[in-house]
Amino acid sequence: MAHIGNEIREVLKQQGRTVTWFAEQLNCNRTNIYNIFKKEDLDTQLLKRICLILDYNFFQEVCTEINTQVSKNS
Repeated sequence: MAHIGNEIREVLKQQGRTVTWFAEQLNCNRTNIYNIFKKEDLDTQLLKRICLILDYNFFQEVCTEINTQVSKNS
């Protein structure tokens, strides 16, 4: 998971949800959502809220990537 914003955008798209819906769920405006999509990393509290809203565990994706990297280095 090189770019969390892209991953969030993709999950939102797969779920058929709109940016407007997502902004309402996060209690922010659409501009903030587009800014999230541009980010390579996010604050863990914000990512936790996004996981709950989208019912998707982005942390698991991160853990899988870390485990892969650790295995390569062993």
